[in-house]
Amino acid sequence: MIQQPSQPRPLTPLPAGVRPDRRACAAYAEGAGVFRIFPDYVAQPATTADLMELLHWASVEGCPIVPRGAGSGMAGGNVGRGLLLDCTRLDGTPLAIDKANAQAWTGAGVTVEKLNAGAFPVGLRMPVVPSSGQWATVGGVLATNAAGARSYRFGSVRDWITAAEILLVSGERISLRRGDEPRAGQSFLQQWNALKTDLYAAREVILGSFPATRKNSSGYALDAFMASGDLLDLVIGSEGTLGIVVEATWRLEPLPAAVGTARIDLAQLDDLPRVLDALDQVHPVAVELLDRTFLEFVAERGTATTRSEAVLLMDVEGEPGTVLVRLREIESLGKQLNVPVTVAWSAEEASRLWAVRHGASPRLAQLGDNYRSLQIIEDGAVSRDRLGEYIRAVRAITARHHIPAILFGHAGDGHVHVNLVPDLREEGWLQRVRWIYDEVMERLATLGGTPSGEHGDGRLRCGVLPRYFGPETMELFGRVKRLFDPSQRCNPGVILGNESPWSDLKVTETTTDAMPSDIALALRDIEREGGYGRARIELATPPSAD
Repeated sequence: MIQQPSQPRPLTPLPAGVRPDRRACAAYAEGAGVFRIFPDYVAQPATTADLMELLHWASVEGCPIVPRGAGSGMAGGNVGRGLLLDCTRLDGTPLAIDKANAQAWTGAGVTVEKLNAGAFPVGLRMPVVPSSGQWATVGGVLATNAAGARSYRFGSVRDWITAAEILLVSGERISLRRGDEPRAGQSFLQQWNALKTDLYAAREVILGSFPATRKNSSGYALDAFMASGDLLDLVIGSEGTLGIVVEATWRLEPLPAAVGTARIDLAQLDDLPRVLDALDQVHPVAVELLDRTFLEFVAERGTATTRSEAVLLMDVEGEPGTVLVRLREIESLGKQLNVPVTVAWSAEEASRLWAVRHGASPRLAQLGDNYRSLQIIEDGAVSRDRLGEYIRAVRAITARHHIPAILFGHAGDGHVHVNLVPDLREEGWLQRVRWIYDEVMERLATLGGTPSGEHGDGRLRCGVLPRYFGPETMELFGRVKRLFDPSQRCNPGVILGNESPWSDLKVTETTTDAMPSDIALALRDIEREGGYGRARIELATPPSAD
């Protein structure tokens, strides 16, 4: 017998468009990560006025709010109990490009791809594009401080956001702009000024508790606030726990005239620090890492193509003459460092070099249902001089517990993504995954790293934050949360949460709510094929096979 999901009986009538039915809630029970959590209600507001009505209703009901974009986030910040808000249609996803001032204004539901599609015709771009940029909304990438391959030169989206408008769960609208005081109600401003004073007084503690890594999307960005003095920096990367983004303004830059690509094969991980240091002088925009585990998975290692411990793929940009000079410099560096270099002298050759980077997704889709790619320890970052040490540690820990792992990432930032691929038929696989999680998190902390370089903490990593930041900074995190969300109803359990990451896993069927079989299959297809551009509410329309 199918167990029906249960939700609290509302005290007031549901606003128009709110769906409490099992199929709608099932369609939004999963994101790209490992969790399955049924919301109690689902809504897809089309305007800010709709959103404010929903927030008012939720306030009367005392109902938690879970804001969500495309659902491509890995860490579980896009699922939860309460009222899930699909913001992909918010205000018709407006977009305006200001060529004269090289900036863009967007609604929260505009995708990164659409942002750049609007900027390209006038010779501009927003250069930070996560791998999910085709479907990831700007509200979502702002919420996670997303980055991507070009972060080596351009950083994360934090460096490209100049203003944002957010709605608190109370319905209050707050305007944040770099270099300006926040525009908000008097009560909020008074509390903010008091907290700001205390943050500055704790400057030494704050800066001493944050990792010395090139990238970090863990915790609330108190270190970034210390550098800028802008409240905006605490909202960026807050994963929807402080408020709901409704608008954002982006700084743009001119499109490059030319792009060049090269590949370096490394015979040993010990070569990483000296090669990365040498590459700094040619100013690459991206330096991607494909570990031997990745190469083996896509069936390249052991062939005539390469027997490398790791591969570095890089892009350089600029005027055509500059790009040509830099590619020749990379060739020269390869000879000096005694490492093989392959340079792409045409767009077709560049595409072939990058093809191996995109080879994992098709292979993962072919694994079948007995194996699952689990993003459990998938976002750690360390300083570049510790990168080889971290990779070796992850390899050793996963091998000891007999769980295959695929490692790749952003070498220039010391940032490694790890996909565990357990055989779900093996007895005890989940316990071994738990051991891997605990051991890798501990090793990452001893290396001075961060548990999240670009995806955020979500529900997955919130429990380890005290180990990384210490009690004083954690208390300040709590005060930031209470400033924006005193009722603790905005995406509860994310960043500041004590829920176990091992409950509500989609692969263990631990949830008590039944998943209609046709929706389960559709969500699995989205996961395998990266189809996060598909509106989940559409999945609730066909009749169930159950």
